[in-house]
Amino acid sequence: MTTDATPLSVSKLSASYGVVPAIVNVDLAVREGQVVTIVGANGAGKSTLIKTICGLVRPTSGKVHLFGEDVTGLPPDRLVAKGLSVVPEGRRLFGEMTLLENLELGAFARSDSVAVKRDFDRVLELFPELRDRLSTPAGTFSGGQQQMIAVARALMSAPRILLLDEPTIGLAPAVVDRIADLIRQISETGVNILLVEQNAETALAIADHAYILEGGSIVAEDAAAEMAKSPEVQRAYLGI
Repeated sequence: MTTDATPLSVSKLSASYGVVPAIVNVDLAVREGQVVTIVGANGAGKSTLIKTICGLVRPTSGKVHLFGEDVTGLPPDRLVAKGLSVVPEGRRLFGEMTLLENLELGAFARSDSVAVKRDFDRVLELFPELRDRLSTPAGTFSGGQQQMIAVARALMSAPRILLLDEPTIGLAPAVVDRIADLIRQISETGVNILLVEQNAETALAIADHAYILEGGSIVAEDAAAEMAKSPEVQRAYLGI
């Protein structure tokens, strides 16, 4: 698999918890301008894959390349500096801190104050429902609003590639639609996106390309629109 100029390339990536394999020989790529999704059932290894890519789990074998550079096993803070940001499953906000403080933490590695202010203004344009609540503790927001804060915080690091781990889990359908619209808008600003989702219908509607993960391994890949039309995918993941 070629890695030059590819925002994210994963080759033969494996990781384990103790002696139990979690992901096995995973190959995938997020190419420039793409939203790529990984769909699969609960326990398929999706979150482990994200954690291995972003340095929270050490791989047992394989490589991760970011814009052509081998970043396998680098810690998360170094990956943030290289343009990768993650919205983790469960959001992981600092609930007692204000919305503003959470957003400021997203830019902790940046020293370009003028650009940080510009990105702060852009984030508030993207999330107008948050604009008037900057002094509100993050933990008091609704689940959907907390998800928006988590995405906004990640954007404050000025990522070139954004990893989203189950961003719609547990949200009401109307909020799922809002999150889906936001992902499309973020992609249109030039941020490359890897989306991990159990909600295959939403994920395939958003994405350009899709992979199916089962038992820690990639079992299929195709254009997302084609995969959404597949009878096998419809039966297994869309309940059709």
